[in-house]
Amino acid sequence: MRPGDSTDEGLLDELRPTAFAIAYRMLGSVSEAEDVVQESLLRVHQSLQSGEEIASPKAYVATVTTRLAINELRSARVRRERYVGDWLPEPLVADSTDDPASHAETADSLSLAMLVLLESLSPEQRAVLLLHDVFGYGYGEITAIVGKSEDNVRQLAARARRHVTERRPRFQTSREQQQALAQRFFAAARAGDLAGLESLLAHDVELRGDGGGKVPALGRSLHGRSRVAHTLANWLHALARFPEVTMSPAEVNGAAGAVFRDGQDRVLGVWALDVADGQVTGIHSIVNPDKLGHLGPVGDALAIIRDAR
Repeated sequence: MRPGDSTDEGLLDELRPTAFAIAYRMLGSVSEAEDVVQESLLRVHQSLQSGEEIASPKAYVATVTTRLAINELRSARVRRERYVGDWLPEPLVADSTDDPASHAETADSLSLAMLVLLESLSPEQRAVLLLHDVFGYGYGEITAIVGKSEDNVRQLAARARRHVTERRPRFQTSREQQQALAQRFFAAARAGDLAGLESLLAHDVELRGDGGGKVPALGRSLHGRSRVAHTLANWLHALARFPEVTMSPAEVNGAAGAVFRDGQDRVLGVWALDVADGQVTGIHSIVNPDKLGHLGPVGDALAIIRDAR
């Protein structure tokens, strides 16, 4: 790409989805990813304006984005250690007005369960695994991006892959099976059918909530079919007192989920389901308002709770 080309602006628009796809998977945060994307595209623009010839703009932006994301992730981890309660990624909802997930190459790498799992890797392990296994970069290309030898890159990838494989569900479920199970799950939820909910949950199902200390949420994750089913039933029974609050099924991070909204169509929370082997293995509830703003206007869940007292 030669500097001064009249298609510079179009090029940056073309590179944005690639940059976001990498940055979001690296950081699990829409706001942090967008900051990294803006800085990455600015650097591409500045390089072109300074007279630098870029042989492969896509490889160039991938390199810049990955390096910036590694640095951002290091500082973000310090903040997340002080986070109140469980930290969960910011959700991507497929029917939102501006949907970065529509550019996702692989939905599985977008799932909240996978993003949470990636949090346990070092920033370099996370980068190498994503670049190779999700975005298809060769080890030789990755060495130039992360600044490590090919042997080190291969070792990082092997350790990261082993870690992820050990903790991922053994049985995968097709998209059609996921949707069918989710429909049954949310139908039972709406009906307050405790037995129906319990029958759809895996025996070791995990329920996690993220309120960020700003909205009431689980202090720590819950495990077990009976405990999770009863907790969900109690939540939904409480919600039934607010007929203006709606629960609409949606695709969340490439998987089945739901969005909760108030009577003015403002977002109150998002649920995402993990499904494997025909059962719900995990439920992620995100109600921290700071993590919902990219989905549209955010409602005041605390006000709704106060009004009910």
